Amino acid sequence: MSKVFPFHEALVLENERVKLRALIQNDVANLRVFSEQEPDLWQYSIQSAAGETNLQLYIGKALKDKSAGNAYPFIVYDKIMQEYAGSTRFYDIQSQHACLQLGYTWYGKKFQGTGLNVHCKYLMLSFVFDNLGFERVEARADVLNKRSIAAMKKIGFVEEGILRNNALSADGIRRDSMVLSILKLEWQNKVKKNLNNLL
Repeated sequence: MSKVFPFHEALVLENERVKLRALIQNDVANLRVFSEQEPDLWQYSIQSAAGETNLQLYIGKALKDKSAGNAYPFIVYDKIMQEYAGSTRFYDIQSQHACLQLGYTWYGKKFQGTGLNVHCKYLMLSFVFDNLGFERVEARADVLNKRSIAAMKKIGFVEEGILRNNALSADGIRRDSMVLSILKLEWQNKVKKNLNNLL
């Protein structure tokens, strides 16, 4: 039997490499450098955080969705570099169906390709499957975002198909979205072990 997602708890997911804690509005200060200096991080996103005004709106929307019981956003802290690295979240959380989506993930460029994402995803997936007992985690990406899709497949997400013309990107252009997922049995039988070997 799965649990109800604990929206009102101050969640902290961490290991020796990374710490994920609940995002707050004051984290604008911790993420401003990416917003101002690396605006292309949101090239394939539905909502851009490029520029401080957009970053404030981005965090505000994430927190509003959290208050509504739809999402739980995190700020990501790299313990090795001792710096904030980016953000990620659970969203479309459906406790009654024991499923959710994982996404809105971005990291500053110097943190990309360092293994940080694998640690983040391991902590998040372990929380969902091992702690909450959920049955399914879904992820989506713009079909043009080959880097993100490859990263998700490396983690163990299985490609399910494409939602055609299903969303507006931040620049106002309609996009097709790749849908991928991991099921609880896949996590238990294979994905968890494989991810452990990558840590």
